[in-house]
Amino acid sequence: NEIKQERWNALMARQQKISARRLKRKVGTRQQVIIDEVGPSVAKGRSKGDAPEIDGAVYVASRRPLRVGEIATVKIERADEYDLHGSAVGF
Repeated sequence: NEIKQERWNALMARQQKISARRLKRKVGTRQQVIIDEVGPSVAKGRSKGDAPEIDGAVYVASRRPLRVGEIATVKIERADEYDLHGSAVGF
């Protein structure tokens, strides 16, 4: 069981690096994001081709309220291991 856990940890560490590298390439780009949840200061959505339960999220700051189901153009400002962070543009 301990060996299995060590292998799992090694695999996940490698996957984090791969994911972070892939997402970092999107920093500075504009992405179409469908809004899934709206919070008091940030909305949460996903970019084209991302599955809600599998892929990371895009966290969106906006000067105007966003609505669930809305597709917003988002300038990606930073990335972490699994998620993107940006601001809605064009408002």
